[in-house]
Amino acid sequence: MPRNLQGEKRNRTNRVRALKNASIKSSVKTAGRRVSEAIAENNEELSAEKLSAAYSAIDRAVKKGVIHPNQGARRKSRLAAKVNAAKPE
Repeated sequence: MPRNLQGEKRNRTNRVRALKNASIKSSVKTAGRRVSEAIAENNEELSAEKLSAAYSAIDRAVKKGVIHPNQGARRKSRLAAKVNAAKPE
């Protein structure tokens, strides 16, 4: 239990921020999953489109401070590597 009004407010704001952060993290994960699904369908055009959408979602999360910049770079790199590996030679 908080001892003062500031502690109570901190609890309220933490709950609100946790919900927003969870929503943003979920959108990043969903974008990554959609890229993987497009790769599984062997659709090069769709996977490139979904990769671009995933980049946007990751960059948004980094900008808002939900994920660390290095984590964002790592996620983008891994997605790009998957897309490039799926391309026919």
